[in-house]
Amino acid sequence: MEYRKLGSSELLVSKICLGTMTFGSQNTEQEAFEQLDYAQQKGVNFLDAAEMYPVPSSPEYQGATEQIIGNWMKQRGNRDQMIVATKVVGPGDFVSYIRPELRLDRKNIRAAIEGSLKRLQTDYIDLYQLHWPDRKTNFFGQLGYTQHQPELDGTPIEETLWALKELVDEGLVRYVGLSNETAWGTMEFLKYAEQLKLPRVVSVQNPYNLLNRSAEVGLSEVLMREQVDLLAYSPLGFGVLSGKYLNGARPEGSRLALYPQFSRYVKPRGEAATAKYVALAQEYGLDPAQMALAWVTARPFLGSNIIGATTITQLQSNIASIELSLEEELLQKIDEIHADIPNPAP
Repeated sequence: MEYRKLGSSELLVSKICLGTMTFGSQNTEQEAFEQLDYAQQKGVNFLDAAEMYPVPSSPEYQGATEQIIGNWMKQRGNRDQMIVATKVVGPGDFVSYIRPELRLDRKNIRAAIEGSLKRLQTDYIDLYQLHWPDRKTNFFGQLGYTQHQPELDGTPIEETLWALKELVDEGLVRYVGLSNETAWGTMEFLKYAEQLKLPRVVSVQNPYNLLNRSAEVGLSEVLMREQVDLLAYSPLGFGVLSGKYLNGARPEGSRLALYPQFSRYVKPRGEAATAKYVALAQEYGLDPAQMALAWVTARPFLGSNIIGATTITQLQSNIASIELSLEEELLQKIDEIHADIPNPAP
C-alpha cells in the first residue's frame, strides 16, 4: 500500500480508502466486517462514511453504516490504527427526516457530530466533511453553474467554519474537509480560514473518474496550489467502468439492478465512452476496473481513491489496483477517448 499526507494535515492516509455506503443495507454487518478486515490486512487505514449512509438513504437504515464501523473498531480494538472520515448532511428534502430545517449551522453540525460519535463509538473524528454545500450550486450531476441564486445561499461559510472550529477546539474533530464542492466554494473556505484563523480544509471529496473529469476544470488548480487533496468518489462510476453494465446488462444483485434510479453513468454517451475504455483495457491485457482505478490513483492532486465493493472478490480486485502502473502510451490513448467524448457523465 502507498500512503500520503492528506493536504496540509498530519493524517498519513492510504492511497486507497474504503468507501462504506453499502454497509447496513446492501451489505450485512458480517459482510462489512469481512471487507473491513481484508482492507486493513492489505494496508488500508482510511475509512469514509457519512451520517446519511447507507445509500440510498432512508429513515429505516440511516446511521447503520457508522454503527457497523463503530462495532467493528470496538471488537477489533483498532480505533487508533484507523483514520475515520464522516460527513454532516447539507439541506435537502431527500434527507429531511434526519433533522428538521437542515443547515450547515452550529445547531445542525453539533447534533450531527454527536450522533456520529455515538454510532462510531469513538471520542473523535479524524476528518469531518460537509457532505454538500449549503447553497444553490452545481453538484450531484450538474456540470455547469447556470442559475445564480445568492438569495438561497443558506448558512454563511464563515458561520459554518466557526461551528467547525468549536469541534476542533474541543478535540471532537482533528481536521475538516469539503465534499461535492466547487472551486469557488473551496477558495471561500480557505479565505475565511486564513482571515479569521479558522480550521483550514485539507480535502475535497468529489466524484472523479474516466467518465467525469470535471474536477480538472478549475478545481484541480486550486487543490494543487493550496495544498488541498482530492478524495475521489465513484472512481468506477457506480461500477459502470468495469464494463459489467454494457449493452444494457444488469447482473443480478448489482447496484444498478437493485437501484435503477442511479442512472448517472449509463446514459448513451456514458455507455459509448465506457465501451471505448473497456476495449482499451482489454487491448493492453488489463482488467477494465483496475485500469480505471489505477488512472485515478495516479493523479497528482489525489489524496486517496475511495473504492467501494459489495463482494469480497470485488474488493480484492479493487485494492490490487494499487499495484498497477499505466504506461505513457496507454495514458495518451485514455486522453484521446476523453477528447472524443469529454465528461459524458458529470
